[in-house]
Amino acid sequence: MTLTVAGEPLVAYLLASVRILAWLAVVPPFSGRGIPTMAKVVLGLGLAFAAVPDGGAIPLSTVALLLNVGTQVLIGVAMGFVTQLLLGAVAAAGSLIDVFGGFSLAQGFDPLSMNTNTVFGKFHQMLAMILLFASGGYLIVIGGLVRTFHFLPLGTTPHWQAAPDVLLTAFGLFFTTAVQIALPMIAVLFLSDLGLALLTKVAPQLNAFNVMFPVKVGMTLLLVGLSFPVLPDAVDRLVDLTTQAMSTLSGAG
Repeated sequence: MTLTVAGEPLVAYLLASVRILAWLAVVPPFSGRGIPTMAKVVLGLGLAFAAVPDGGAIPLSTVALLLNVGTQVLIGVAMGFVTQLLLGAVAAAGSLIDVFGGFSLAQGFDPLSMNTNTVFGKFHQMLAMILLFASGGYLIVIGGLVRTFHFLPLGTTPHWQAAPDVLLTAFGLFFTTAVQIALPMIAVLFLSDLGLALLTKVAPQLNAFNVMFPVKVGMTLLLVGLSFPVLPDAVDRLVDLTTQAMSTLSGAG
């Protein structure tokens, strides 16, 4: 028995898998070590079926095929970087709380992400991932990636005229969103610093460090929930911005 497979659809399917796998290698939580590599490969191959790529316009020469593979990797990494940047705003908000609350001194190595994380930075990152999966936002983000095959088909050269504007906007939204989420805690901790500074002026015999550090840590632990009410809306907004950024990078407008 002879099994024959059409070459063009198979090449198109593999190229779509390359773009999706490059995206998964960058975007959390898929980029972490908590998800096995084989699971990422299976997920990427499965999502490539949903893309339903058309292989009619793909050049099959060796050089053109290698260039197309590199192009798909570049597209996947670029879209994954923008997605990671926007979704990382919640974790950055937690890191700001750590800085103002004194927890930045307790950084630890995270073996899943292979870098150092602060206490509330990691905590807010986990909350963001939980909200992303609980609300179904991950389906919207993945759906936005699959729709990029319609705006930027396989075998076409991407036009990156809008890429600098997208990156600048993503960086601006990253910092703005992080500050907006952490702002209630930052304001409370700033006022506590101001009050404790005035207290040390009134009573100079008090050791400022021995008094301020435990008070700030206690207030951070008691009032950290001030940032929680804005997290669901922030995650929904970041999901919408992520899909818009990927559409813009793919040339949708």
